[in-house]
Amino acid sequence: MGERGGEEGYGKITVGVCVMEKKVKCGSEAFSAPMRQILDRIKAFGEFEILYFGDKVILEDPIESWPLCDCLIAFYSSGFPLEKAEAYADLRKPFLVNELEPQHLLHDRRKVYERLKMFGISVPRYALVNREAPYQELDYFIEDEDYIEVHGNRFWKPFVEKPVDGDDHSIMIYYPSSAGGGMKELFRKVGNRSSEFHPEVRRVRREGSYIYEEFMPTGGTDVKVYTVGPEYAHAEARKSPVVDGVVMRNPDGKEIRYPVLLTPNEKQMAREVCIAFRQAVCGFDLLRSEGRSYVCDVNGWSFVKNSYKYYDDAACVLRKMFLEAKAPHLSSVIPPTLPWKVNEPTLPSERLTRQGSGVIGSFGQSEELRCVIVVIRHGDRTPKQKVKLKVTEENLLNLMLKYNGGRPRTETKLKSAVELQDLLDATRMLVPRPGVGSDNEAEDLEHAEKLRQVKAVLEEGGHFSGIYRKVQLKPLKWVKVQKSNGEGEEERPVEALMVLKYGGVLTHAGRKQAEELGRYFRNNMYPGEGTGLLRLHSTYRHDLKIYSSDEGRVQMSAAAFAKGLLDLEGQLTPILVSLVSKDSSMLDGLENASIEMVEAKERGKMIEPAPIVSFSSTPAVEKLILKLAVFGGVKEFVADFGEKKDFVEKYSGKEFVADFGEKKDFVEKYSGKEFVEDSDAVLGKDLAVNQSEKNLAVNQSDFAARLNEIITSGVKTTHSNATSECPWMADGAGLPSNAPELLSKLVTLTKKVTEQVRILAKDEDENLAETSPYDVILPYDQAKALGKTNIDIDRIAAGLPCGSEGFLLMFARWKKLARDLYNERKERFDITQIPDVYDSCKYDLLHNAHLNLEDLNELFKVAQLLADGVIPNEYGINPKQKLKIGSKIARRLLGKILIDLRNTREEALHVAELKSNQDNCPNSAKAANANREFQQNFSIKADDMRRSHSTSEMSIDQDDNDNKETKYRLDPKYANVMTPERHVRTRLYFTSESHIHSLMNVIRYCNLDESLQGEDGLVSRHALQHLYKTKELDYMSHIVIRMFENTEIAQGQVFRLNAGRSNHVNLVALEDPRRFRIELTFSNGADSSLLERNDGNDASLKQEHTLPIMGPERLQEVACYLTLEKMENMIRPFAMPAEDFPPASTPAGFSGYFLRSALVLERLVNLWPFHKNAHTNGK
Repeated sequence: MGERGGEEGYGKITVGVCVMEKKVKCGSEAFSAPMRQILDRIKAFGEFEILYFGDKVILEDPIESWPLCDCLIAFYSSGFPLEKAEAYADLRKPFLVNELEPQHLLHDRRKVYERLKMFGISVPRYALVNREAPYQELDYFIEDEDYIEVHGNRFWKPFVEKPVDGDDHSIMIYYPSSAGGGMKELFRKVGNRSSEFHPEVRRVRREGSYIYEEFMPTGGTDVKVYTVGPEYAHAEARKSPVVDGVVMRNPDGKEIRYPVLLTPNEKQMAREVCIAFRQAVCGFDLLRSEGRSYVCDVNGWSFVKNSYKYYDDAACVLRKMFLEAKAPHLSSVIPPTLPWKVNEPTLPSERLTRQGSGVIGSFGQSEELRCVIVVIRHGDRTPKQKVKLKVTEENLLNLMLKYNGGRPRTETKLKSAVELQDLLDATRMLVPRPGVGSDNEAEDLEHAEKLRQVKAVLEEGGHFSGIYRKVQLKPLKWVKVQKSNGEGEEERPVEALMVLKYGGVLTHAGRKQAEELGRYFRNNMYPGEGTGLLRLHSTYRHDLKIYSSDEGRVQMSAAAFAKGLLDLEGQLTPILVSLVSKDSSMLDGLENASIEMVEAKERGKMIEPAPIVSFSSTPAVEKLILKLAVFGGVKEFVADFGEKKDFVEKYSGKEFVADFGEKKDFVEKYSGKEFVEDSDAVLGKDLAVNQSEKNLAVNQSDFAARLNEIITSGVKTTHSNATSECPWMADGAGLPSNAPELLSKLVTLTKKVTEQVRILAKDEDENLAETSPYDVILPYDQAKALGKTNIDIDRIAAGLPCGSEGFLLMFARWKKLARDLYNERKERFDITQIPDVYDSCKYDLLHNAHLNLEDLNELFKVAQLLADGVIPNEYGINPKQKLKIGSKIARRLLGKILIDLRNTREEALHVAELKSNQDNCPNSAKAANANREFQQNFSIKADDMRRSHSTSEMSIDQDDNDNKETKYRLDPKYANVMTPERHVRTRLYFTSESHIHSLMNVIRYCNLDESLQGEDGLVSRHALQHLYKTKELDYMSHIVIRMFENTEIAQGQVFRLNAGRSNHVNLVALEDPRRFRIELTFSNGADSSLLERNDGNDASLKQEHTLPIMGPERLQEVACYLTLEKMENMIRPFAMPAEDFPPASTPAGFSGYFLRSALVLERLVNLWPFHKNAHTNGK
């Protein structure tokens, strides 16, 4: 057909280009690069003549004098007379590549969404707010702090706000207060920016009409789809502007995008978009979120940039369209050799070396990193605090009723800005002026002091947010009162318990630690050269998912780590919302542990009476109270239990002891089966306890007695399995032998430090007495601090505490520790306070060294000795108990880790099998086989999609009966990447100290389980010794599991799969268990040895208040070869089975799905064809 245009009697088909010059000119060139590339190719066929209209003709000449053409390319842009072009088309009747009348729809986002819905194309959930005048008040529109409501349809933040004008590209995303709040503005690229974050903006715009839609988490990636006719669609992925707003560009200044494969469902969406808007050449934006795909914008005429393969395809498709429209008698078959000769420049290809982890062994000769799983503790935080006081003030009781729906016996939780502001206003009215109107009674003085503390906490700088503080109001007493209308009686609360929880906030040092660790992982954890990880991630060959518990400090640590890992910029809130998924059931505490486990762990921390304490009460009462007092309220554990810790708090030692003597009804209400034998003696009741509960109680009673013996006697009795070579096998390993002396010293030093802080707080209190109660000077903006990694130099220079804490709150913190650590009236120690004392010492040594508190260094050393013994034994006093408790706490997390490893293995095996089949085919048949297999798999998948779509409107990436993680792939046909099949899965789990301890205990002691007797452990003897000496798992401590796939081994070790080939490379059989190797490493996080030395010369301490993170240590011998099969066998007894992960319990914001069926994975992998020219041994 190429020469037909030149034959006599046949004229060429004229193609008119009627667009504004700014859309097609590139410098002095007549056409923009993509337009020129495609039109030059069309012209090279010899059948077409290209006519360019130009701005003068379009804008000034009448349509009657416009050039005549057979086919017309015309599309709207600013200044283009669309109606005039429509009149020309009506007059001359050319074939329209993109019809003109539907282009009016593209200027109104409301009409775009209406058309998409009309054709059954999925769009995000949305609502319209139409205003006839700026700032018009609408009765159907309601705005609250964390949501808006339109016609009763509520949208919780984060949500998206779009102007209805399609040409207005100022799009806003509003973030929830739980993530720090603020707004991100998206706009057309300006330089290297495509968005800006505004932390102070929290209210939506009201000057016009807007579409509000649900924010769809996409993992930080957007997909742009380009159609050329309804049968062709090309897709490219780019970094989403919602993450940090920095545009990734190549050395030529072009935005970096990578071609990706569309699923069959997405291909069908592309076809329907093309047909719905009657635009053959059309671009639209695709959001991939939680396994489904949504169209969020339609752009009209768009071409791909810098893809010669796409230019070839587009030219061939347009040629076919032109010929079928104007010369259907001519053949549109593509000639064997394309007529143009283009020297396509070759972009730099990825050249990553095949590297393992430096393991020296005789087996693996060529291994690829396939999976990285990391469990990480959060970064440095402020001390966690709690204020409890009973309130009878009417305005506080009314506030409780206001927010609990007027129910007098219902607890109220205050977290939002409006709620906390109401509480602050009420508290300000109640707080007495310092030194004015104070009552002499101690109880009233204490109540006034606590009210001042509540006020100080609520007045901490910055906006209110549930991430930083929350208040509970629990009714305690009620009375019957006459109803206001005189008809009958009603209950009203007359006393309530106020519980204010605050602190535990990620510090500037914590954020810095997390970012630096993320950068370390980027540069060191992924074998290869330099920016290998970023290259993998941006090309859809890095499957990254980040999970976090519900705690704010953990979420922000995850966001800061992601920022360093992916080389992002800007503040953390957009990164958090875009990339981090919350999964509290897996990472927040013990939801999956039975109630028995909670009871057992609490009883396991109750020790027998110590010789250094005495009571005047009966021995039975002594025994019960002490069991509850000493280990009953482990703060770190209770705090990590999250919203589900009410049960634990009921039975914690301190709370129970405070109420015990005077309130027998409290004991009777909450004792139940928890106290078993002791409660019989104390309460004189027979309690029914089933046999399993009784056995568990007896075991934990033995645990308590044994631990008491170790702590109070000052002598360690070695466990029967312990030797001098295995000291970690002893009961209570790590507890100091001189604990009684250390406890007394701890109390004395704590009082000395508290007294110094009291004097500082008194000066601050006197200064406040001279100000108006409403003249509040906000000392620190904690919200803005999330955007900082440096200390507040001005506060330090002024001699104030670092961060948001004033002297009043600092004194409250130390006073509470001194009071709770030792009860002078009852002469009793509460060693549950040891971790808190140590925590406060470490915080003040690091952040408040400039206050020069005497004896703080000595207190830190004493507290550290005790904490190093107490904290590890909170999770069991010997390895078997540590294993039992650890498996209960980390059961769900262990199950998810096994699922991650299994998914990676199955995926790698299917990829290897497909590749092997192609390698064994004759070269001439490889491309045909790959294409045929590709088409067959797409056909199968399309059938599945149609069946699924007809019933549940689920995308092809979701099966009703299979829990899995959705995968998207690089398109190797269009990607300039040497190793399109190279793929790495990364799963990051951010959690708290309890999960790190629990997971580590399972890993190092799993072989002690009866079902695994005789098996070698996962951890080497040398590593066990190192872990025994490592008492503290500090901030940013982490456990890393890396899985490598070995594909080639030394000759003679396995049968030769490809003996017929000339290179005679020995390959590892797919079923060989040695194909997958596991590497375990561990870091105990922040290096607190700098605090121990305290020489004052370390710049990171003095100038940055930041402890460096320790490097990773191996948990295996260098020559050890741990297979995935053994890892699974050793961990499986302690992990939640995959089938127990219920799909229905997927948390909000959680974007992962768990794979349960290999068939689903087969179909997914089959969607991934290989480039016919890919190297057989490439990555």
